[in-house]
Amino acid sequence: MSYRTRANMMMVGVNVFWGMSYVFMKMGLSSLGSFTIIALRCLIAFLIAGLFFYKPLRQITRKTILSSAILGFLLFSVFTFVTFGVSMTSASNAGFLVSLTVIFIPLINCLLVKKLPPWPIALGVITTLTGIGVLTLKQSFHMNAGDLLCIGTALCYAVHITLTGTFTKNENPIALGILQLGFAGLFALFCSFLFEHPSIPTTVSSWIAILGLGVLCSAIGFICQAIAQRYTSPTHTGLIFATEPIFAALFAVLFLHELFTLKELLGSIIVITGILIAQLDDLLLKKRVRYQEASPK
Repeated sequence: MSYRTRANMMMVGVNVFWGMSYVFMKMGLSSLGSFTIIALRCLIAFLIAGLFFYKPLRQITRKTILSSAILGFLLFSVFTFVTFGVSMTSASNAGFLVSLTVIFIPLINCLLVKKLPPWPIALGVITTLTGIGVLTLKQSFHMNAGDLLCIGTALCYAVHITLTGTFTKNENPIALGILQLGFAGLFALFCSFLFEHPSIPTTVSSWIAILGLGVLCSAIGFICQAIAQRYTSPTHTGLIFATEPIFAALFAVLFLHELFTLKELLGSIIVITGILIAQLDDLLLKKRVRYQEASPK
């Protein structure tokens, strides 16, 4: 099994945790402020991850700290935009617009390399976006301030994924993953004191929500993302992350007792099909490499 295949499998595992985050968020928002939840989840994740992976933190440089601060600010922006965006628009519109990350990533990559993406990637993106639309859009589409915030979420997340792929090529991915959580938590804590009345969880459900968000969705999720992105491309990362609405829907059925309709099942199948189409790029690349190696010099 290649490193890229293992990285892609790790990304799918991360998406499982992030699919659970919607359940945890609903549990937490009933008693805590938005910035407070973001601060707690990030700072708890930072402390836990730093405790288990303290050795990479001994070798950090100024460049690593700067890169982590940039990623942390983008991560804080993602959490902030999506929290307030969902409160101002429908859940279906929000799910579709946040998933525009899969479109923004190859567009950003095209701007950077000044080159169009290979046809499997382009077709995979179009198919995946179609599946996300079938999966999440349930009513007529109307643009409002919440929709714009969700588009901002997708753009910030696309930039975050792209920069993570760049930074981890030359720096320790574990140190980056840990420090970005610390910076995101500090940004959120500052906003919590500025705009809210920060407090610690007082109920069992709120503690479950914060620990689930902090340990599973943040500590494990973002460190695994940083490690995996060392061995796979940002475009493939974005396409795999497009499965998040599928896992979110499954956990909503299991824990929130929501219905999973035939329409949502069809959307899930289309999303997975788009991801598999995009993986043809790897297969074709390996075939070309083998052909070149086998051909006479």
